Amino acid sequence: MSDYLKMSREELAEEFKSVRHEYEHLRGLHLSLDMSRGKPGFDNMDLSGEMFDLVGNDTGFKNISGIDCRNYGGLDGLTELKTLFGKILGLQPDQIIVGGNSSLNMMFDTIAQAMTHGMGGEPWCKQDGLKFICPVPGYDRHFAVTEYFGFELIPVRMTPEGPDMNAVEELVKDSKVKGIWCVPKYSNPEGITYSDEVVRRMARLKPAAGDFRIFWDNAYVVHDLYDEGDRLLNIYDECLKAGNPDMPLIFASTSKITFPGAGVAVEAGSPNNVAMLKDRMKYQTIGPDKLNQLRHARMFRTVDDVKRHMKRHAAILRPKFESVISELVKQLSDTGIAKWTNPRGGYFISLDVLEGCAKRVEQLCANAGMILTPAGATYPYGNDPLDSNLRIAPSYPSVEEIKKASVVLCIAVRYAALEKLIAEKA
Repeated sequence: MSDYLKMSREELAEEFKSVRHEYEHLRGLHLSLDMSRGKPGFDNMDLSGEMFDLVGNDTGFKNISGIDCRNYGGLDGLTELKTLFGKILGLQPDQIIVGGNSSLNMMFDTIAQAMTHGMGGEPWCKQDGLKFICPVPGYDRHFAVTEYFGFELIPVRMTPEGPDMNAVEELVKDSKVKGIWCVPKYSNPEGITYSDEVVRRMARLKPAAGDFRIFWDNAYVVHDLYDEGDRLLNIYDECLKAGNPDMPLIFASTSKITFPGAGVAVEAGSPNNVAMLKDRMKYQTIGPDKLNQLRHARMFRTVDDVKRHMKRHAAILRPKFESVISELVKQLSDTGIAKWTNPRGGYFISLDVLEGCAKRVEQLCANAGMILTPAGATYPYGNDPLDSNLRIAPSYPSVEEIKKASVVLCIAVRYAALEKLIAEKA
């Protein structure tokens, strides 16, 4: 493929004629494709179908501690799952709170509690000019939570090793900065795993705000696509060494391990943080859905059970990711108009197109029957200043659908870039 940036206007026009013809052909196929959200496919969810046979009249309703999971109680979750997630996250079981199906709900609730009752200090709602650090490109739902509560969202660029820590270290000198969002392993959307140095610098932060918290959303902790997954340094251990044990709040869930709508989520942290959270929870609930927790505990008795299960997931997901990457390489390599990540885990591929073209690519894809995550979603307030980043979510469609969608995507990227380049040479 030729470098579009080096073509003459005449060469660009000739190329555009060919691309437009192919695009119109794709439109005529009346496709219906969706790569907009990181949802597990039917085949992924089917892997956990056996879970429904693990709790019932024949199998019993009591956990290993003898708790009848049909009844009230068990505020912070079943012992089995606290132990399991403790091993996955490198924490002690008493540092784990196991809740309902949504870690995002736990994050929202923790922010809400901090607004009304503080995070070990004055309630955030009584403090003016609250700010939150948002690594970009990043997870739109994170940004939406803090935007909802009125924070000023401060973007910090991602590097190949994680957030730009020079910028983070400077920003936390402001006492109005109360936290940072982090997806530390296989980040959403770039698939970056934070380097040891980034984790250590994060742990050694000395924020002006004593109630500053790292929201460490380890959503993809076991979501490797290949046998050799990325290794992530333990943030809590590093914070403990640095004298900041209360700084991280750690989240995870089984949303993309079992069922997004019926999984279990966890929040974890220092003994001080867990005690504070549990003290507030007693006013909020009489206990989580322990029957669902029991299903998970019986299906995943050990970390090895989880690893075996996730290898089955990877066998389904890997061809989908590779299909997208293969088409990007085939159609866009050496054109100079796009670059993309090639993640080793997680749920997304990050695609950067020519500046000023992401929204146009999204529109062209939609017109050809393919839905993408809205351009700009990976930035606070939905505003990508370069209008260049697109989050690609290949997990839900079938491989055959992914192949078709990838062709549409690449043609749309070329179409939008050629329009722009031709206009600039007019």
